[in-house]
Amino acid sequence: MGAAFLMATSAIGPGFITQTTKFTEQLKGSFGFVILISILLDIGVQLNIWRLVTMSKMYAQDLANKVLPGAGYYLTVLILFGGLAFNIGNIAGAGLGMQVLFGWSVKAGAVVSCFIAAIIFLVKEVGKGMDVFAKVLGFVMIALTLYVAYQADPPVVEAAIKTFFPDQINELIILTIVGGTVGGYISFAGAHRLLDAGISGKQNLNQVSRGSVSAILVASLMRTILFIAVLGVVWKCISLGSQNPAAVVFESAAGKVGYKFFGLVLWSAALTSVVGSAFTSVSFAKTLHPFIERNFRYLTITFIIFSTIIFLIVGEPVKLLLAAGAVNGLVLPLALAIILASVFKKNLLKDYHHPIWLSVIGWIVVIVMAYMGAKGIASWLS
Repeated sequence: MGAAFLMATSAIGPGFITQTTKFTEQLKGSFGFVILISILLDIGVQLNIWRLVTMSKMYAQDLANKVLPGAGYYLTVLILFGGLAFNIGNIAGAGLGMQVLFGWSVKAGAVVSCFIAAIIFLVKEVGKGMDVFAKVLGFVMIALTLYVAYQADPPVVEAAIKTFFPDQINELIILTIVGGTVGGYISFAGAHRLLDAGISGKQNLNQVSRGSVSAILVASLMRTILFIAVLGVVWKCISLGSQNPAAVVFESAAGKVGYKFFGLVLWSAALTSVVGSAFTSVSFAKTLHPFIERNFRYLTITFIIFSTIIFLIVGEPVKLLLAAGAVNGLVLPLALAIILASVFKKNLLKDYHHPIWLSVIGWIVVIVMAYMGAKGIASWLS
């Protein structure tokens, strides 16, 4: 469950909240269809990646190098850059959350949040510390957003109907949502955490499978609750504006208390994503050199501090934050294809036989995501 919540809370960041809010305002009840499709695609991704990484007992970059020499290094570069881009946005989100809660400047809040995240990696049992941190703040986010959703009085029946019979389907939005949930570093967060905890091999197959599905269900539960809350507000024809649409939702639904809840939800989402992003991104470099493995926790702290410094220099990277999900969605089909190819090298998985139906689902996701990514790039260029 610690690995599941680490993955889920890594996905639930400021970009997750902003994208869900903006896309719900755009698609109304039809965004429920996007959530439904993304859940199916996400589960297909997670089951394949978590199983193949843990059954091979190798980190994703090492497995990739065994499949195709050099592929692991290429994947590491992509994940590190994607994780850094996300982390700059996460630090900005944490600073904004602090501003809402305490009235501090966004930069001051970012520095304090950076300090708190760094402390987690100084704890002697850093793995258990991450698990507890992710689970506690995960429950806090879901509970507070559920309260706001209840106060928003949403049209639940309308949302349920449009989930299965949408008025419109937007492939780029699906790409962005899937990329923001399991794209880039996120899909590997839980699998690498399990390896660190020694949970690998065929004897732990059921635990791995349960954990991978639980992670998607936790992240999707949060997205569904937020979708319902936003829908309740926009259904009353309240304009969310472009400055901070999610804050408008929380305040419109539950007044000043709701606004403070938004600050706590945003800060929790941002900080858990900072921890998850830093841990997973640096874990991709972990096996490149013994120095990195020996100094893993200090390099992870350095990654967090570096992200914060960039934010302090550049300012709030709004465009970067919104684009990160789509960019990670483009990384996903390549990363998943490399991991799926390990099935063809029997010596990598030892006595584990990957189900054919699961491989087929994985390759379907690769094709679908690559197609939607190509369409997205074409629309950006046109």
